[in-house]
Amino acid sequence: LSGEMEHVDVRGAALQADEAKITVRHVPDQPGVAATMFSEIARAKVSVDMIVQNVSEQGRADVSFTVPKADLPQALAVARSLAEQLGASSVESDENIAKVSIVGIGMRSHSGVAQKLFRALADEKINILMISTSEIKISCVIEDSAGEAALRAVHRAFELGKGP
Repeated sequence: LSGEMEHVDVRGAALQADEAKITVRHVPDQPGVAATMFSEIARAKVSVDMIVQNVSEQGRADVSFTVPKADLPQALAVARSLAEQLGASSVESDENIAKVSIVGIGMRSHSGVAQKLFRALADEKINILMISTSEIKISCVIEDSAGEAALRAVHRAFELGKGP
């Protein structure tokens, strides 16, 4: 594992505090619901960054997604209208979030990179609310009050900011 980790090129870390999270509770878990939700949000010209749907329980699921803080009022209005239309139970929002990300090459294909990120946050007692991975980036949504500590922990874990 450690030999493989050495080949992972984590080039940087970033902290974003300009997003908000919306959760639509107890959405019917059936084909077309996500398409309906996100086409309405797109029609409102709101860009969505991360999306997480939990495991379905009794045919219903919770869908959480992040949007730019500036678009929260508009996104909430759309989400509330959709919740009513779809028979969801409630809509919640959280403006007190931040997103910490590591960027590099081959993030998803190298085992251990995500674990190292999660361990760095756990060691600082930082709870992860949402996770997104791609080949070039792994992002975690956390409470905004933990943002600076999270960024420092990630820099330490991946030895960023040190010269060659």
